[in-house]
Formats: sequence, structure tokens, C-alpha cells
Amino acid sequence: MKIEFKGLGKKINEIYKQRMFENEHFVQIYFGGSSSSKSYSQAQKVVLNCLKGHNILILRKVAGTIRKSCYNEIASKISDFKLDKYFKFNKTELSITNLITGSQILFCGADDPEKLKSIVPERGNITHIWLEEATEFSYTDYKNISKRLRGESNFKKTITLTFNPILKSHWIYKEFFQDLWQDDKQYVENENLSILKTTYKDNKFLTQQDIDALESETDPYYYNVYTLGNWGIIGAVIFKNWEVANFDRTAFSTYRNGVDWGFADDPFAFIRIALDFKKKELFVCDEIYETGLLNEQSAPKVKKIIKNEIVYCDCAEPKSIAEYNRLGVYALPAEKGSGSIEEGIKFLQGFKIIIHPTCINMQNEIMQYKYKQNSDGLVLPQPIDKNNHLIDALRYAIKSDLDKKDIKYSKLLGLKNAII
Repeated sequence: MKIEFKGLGKKINEIYKQRMFENEHFVQIYFGGSSSSKSYSQAQKVVLNCLKGHNILILRKVAGTIRKSCYNEIASKISDFKLDKYFKFNKTELSITNLITGSQILFCGADDPEKLKSIVPERGNITHIWLEEATEFSYTDYKNISKRLRGESNFKKTITLTFNPILKSHWIYKEFFQDLWQDDKQYVENENLSILKTTYKDNKFLTQQDIDALESETDPYYYNVYTLGNWGIIGAVIFKNWEVANFDRTAFSTYRNGVDWGFADDPFAFIRIALDFKKKELFVCDEIYETGLLNEQSAPKVKKIIKNEIVYCDCAEPKSIAEYNRLGVYALPAEKGSGSIEEGIKFLQGFKIIIHPTCINMQNEIMQYKYKQNSDGLVLPQPIDKNNHLIDALRYAIKSDLDKKDIKYSKLLGLKNAII
């Protein structure tokens, strides 16, 4: 069967054509600013490599994010290249098979280690692994995943990491960048490792509106990281009292729940926590973080997690709160007032915050939640209102501990049996 590749080169950004598509380093890192086409270009390479006979495993930290991100990205690139007739799609098993060679593109979440162990292509061995949003993975995840590249193959084995840089304290920086990376370079390599940094300026497919949005960022940290693609430093980060650790999420007698409403640009954010006042520990047990959810869609997701518990919600949407109660969720308003954000932050800073490994979005938010700084670099006592949807939900969840209004609200709504 002959495949027509005419015109594909016009669909690929030049820097990736030079540095990605023929790259055979064992570890390949593509990082940088937002909208620099890292994932876009890697998805293109995956499609073309599968046609050559590669078996490729694509991973996100949490399995639930795979279908809407990586799977759809690959399917989109196959369609863009007009190669649909050469592939078979299995949305149930999350696999895409090349009908010419029998090679496959397989998808999985690192949060399901047993399923990950059982993933085997129909023919041959896995020759390439792609970790999308690699900053979500732990160092242990990376070491265990890289062991999947075993067995004989006609191709060199490779593992690719794509991500936006966050903080220099991240294990990826310490493992790969510390001794090799040079900030004045766009590309560096050694025998086993290559690193390419790109920004929006390397993406010829952006609209002027996309470019204007990135160039108009006023916060120095976000401009440095997401526009310029540089590694950030801790600086004015608000929460330094946290860690990621495994624990039994069912072991607590009581829980607190919070919701920050969102739909289109802003996600719906739900969080479930437990508090140990004696040890001054706060456990982040569960999260929901999705855009495009109607209340009637998000309510069943919340009900699957909570028991007969109250959920404190952003009081700015009384209609949504009323609808949640109609849908069987005990929803109460978390009243906000002057100083409520600072009050909540101060309360949370008094605890050691322990985040379950599955709560990826909470990890991403808490490591980036920062105070504002003036033009002289002086830290101001005011948080930046960005990337804080789950953190807002967390403040709502502990609102009852701050103002002790549980009984009043319970009587008001007749929630006699609700757990507070």
C-alpha cells in the first residue's frame, strides 16, 4: 500500500522539523512557553513514526485526562495529514493501530500501575514512550516507566518529555538540566539526552490574537515562564508548606468539601479534604477539575466522591447552589467578604498540606500560587488571581472552620442528617 505524503512538510513547524523528527537520543526533552507547539509537533512525529513501524506508548499522570488530551491530539493529527484510512481507532481500549505494519499507538495513565504493566502491543515491543505534561510525573514514575523500554527492536528506543517549565526545584530540572542546560541556548545535547526550548515565536500557526494574549502578560513570573518559556524560581510563592504523599483516602471520619464554579474558560473545581487539628495536617484527598461541565453533569461526579456531606460553594452563584440542592448535593454558600482570601490563606499556612498523588491539578496550582510584586520586586500582600480554582475551592471547604456557621446553615436548609 503506497502512502501519499505530499505537502506534509508545510504542516510542521521548522524548528521541530530540524530537531525532533529525526532525533534518536534516548531521552528527548521539549519544553518552553505556552503555545509553542511542543505537544502538537510531538503528536505529528508519533503518527509518522507509527507508520514506520514504531509501537508508541503515550502517558499522562492521570488516566482520566488521556481521552480528551493525547488521544484526541493524535486523532486530530492523523486527520490533518489525511491519513485516516491507514489507521484503526479503538476508543474503548484507547489504541490506534497502523493497518499497514500492525504497529500501535497505546494510551494509559501512570496512576494505574497494574494496567500500565499489562500494556503490550499486538506486534513487537514498545519503542517510544511519550510523557505529556511531564512535570505531573514523579521521579519514581519516570524511573518505573522508562523500564518499559525493553526487548528487541529494529528501532532505537526513546523516551520523550514535553512540558511547560514550572520551578527549578522540580526533579526534572535537577535530573536533566542542572549540569547540561545553558539559558542562552535553544538546543543542547550529549550522548543520551537532547533538550529543545521553544516559545510562541517558533509556532507559525498562531493567530495574532494568540500572540497578543501571550505578549500582554503583566505578571513577571507568568511572563517569564509561560511567554518566554524559562524555568521559574520560588520567589513569592504563597504555600511552601506542602508535599505529595500517598495515604489512605478513606481513613478519615469527617471530610470537608469545596466547589469553585466554572464552565468555559475557567474549570469547575471541586476538592475534598480532611483535617487533623492535633498534628496540624491537611490532607487533599480528591479533586474534580474540568471545563464545559453543566451543573447537572458535575453534581453526579461530586456525589460519587462524597457521602452525606455538605459542600461549601462560591456564594457568587446562588442559582447553581440551589440547583445542586435540587440535584441531591447538600450545597451551602461560602460567604465572602473583605479580607476573606487573606484569612483563608493564613489558616491554611498553619497546616502541613499533604496532597494525594492523584490530585495533579492541585499540585500544579499550589506550586504556582504567588503574591503580587511591584516594579521594584517588592512582594505585596495580595495573591495573583490566576491558577487558583482549586485553591479557592479549598478556602471554601474550610470556611466553616473559620466562621462556625454550620449549625445556622444546616437549620436554614433543613439538612438535619448532613455530616458537617
